[in-house]
Amino acid sequence: MTSGQHAALAPTRSLGSTGLQVSPLCLGGNVFGWTADEAQSSAVMDAYAAQGGNFIDTADVYSEWVPGNTGGDSETIIGNWMAARGNRADVIIATKVAKMSGLRGLSPETIRTAVDGSLSRLRTDYIDLYYAHQDDPETPVEDTLGAFDELIQAGKVRHIASSNFTAERLRESLAFSAANGLASYVAVQNHYNLMERAEYETQIEPIVVEFGLASLPYYSLARGFLTGKYRPGVTIDSPRAKGAEPYIGERGDRVLTALEQVAAAHHCHMAPVALAWLLTRPGLAAPLASARNLEQFADLVTMGTLDLSADDIALLDAASA
Repeated sequence: MTSGQHAALAPTRSLGSTGLQVSPLCLGGNVFGWTADEAQSSAVMDAYAAQGGNFIDTADVYSEWVPGNTGGDSETIIGNWMAARGNRADVIIATKVAKMSGLRGLSPETIRTAVDGSLSRLRTDYIDLYYAHQDDPETPVEDTLGAFDELIQAGKVRHIASSNFTAERLRESLAFSAANGLASYVAVQNHYNLMERAEYETQIEPIVVEFGLASLPYYSLARGFLTGKYRPGVTIDSPRAKGAEPYIGERGDRVLTALEQVAAAHHCHMAPVALAWLLTRPGLAAPLASARNLEQFADLVTMGTLDLSADDIALLDAASA
């Protein structure tokens, strides 16, 4: 970006009640150490920061599933990048606990061990937003929240959040925190996009609105389907292609047609339109999206300057209903 150009992702949105201001796109770090090596990952983060981006999401388990990886790979790449750029104070970092081998679940012991590993790999002494990556029904919410509260009191974590919780468990956790004066979840990360609406909008969104939480959905592009590249009879060479297959069909066609129409009106691609639609939802702070190279990132960044009209939103709502 040259001098004088608008930073498309300059921070403009509140992260719930935290007082933090975050970019309208949260950069997903799940591909770092997986489909993007360290050099590619650093280039994407450089481009993101150059456009005003300041919010990066990762997890201790990323990318343990890759042969030869042991987990923590994404955190290590992000930590190395921040150390090399000297920009830790300018970046809001979210990471997660509960899914890494040897550190599964949300027991106090697991949380205490996991956070120190994440801090070491990220080369920082604090995490801005620390998620329970998934619920742990075997651990009472009071134990989990007590451990999270300890981390905040110790200065290792600034805020906590939930990911993939049911509405019932989320409400139970919020009520326990309020009743006992403990740190409370300030954000949720759940599966939500134009193709996956019903469960989130009926179960989670009402809680987001009631408690003033920040919503930070993952799979914002429906595993790539909402980019428009997955069509019947089209073969895409990507490790993630299989995940988009369930969306191919009549409803998927309707959504892609609507996205195409709105994208044409705004002279952009379909992906940024799908992301911009999410930003119109109540409580939604920033959708997550990842890019394994600069070409993919260039496609996403347009969403920061898109202003969807009421007609655009109505068209997308109707097509995806």
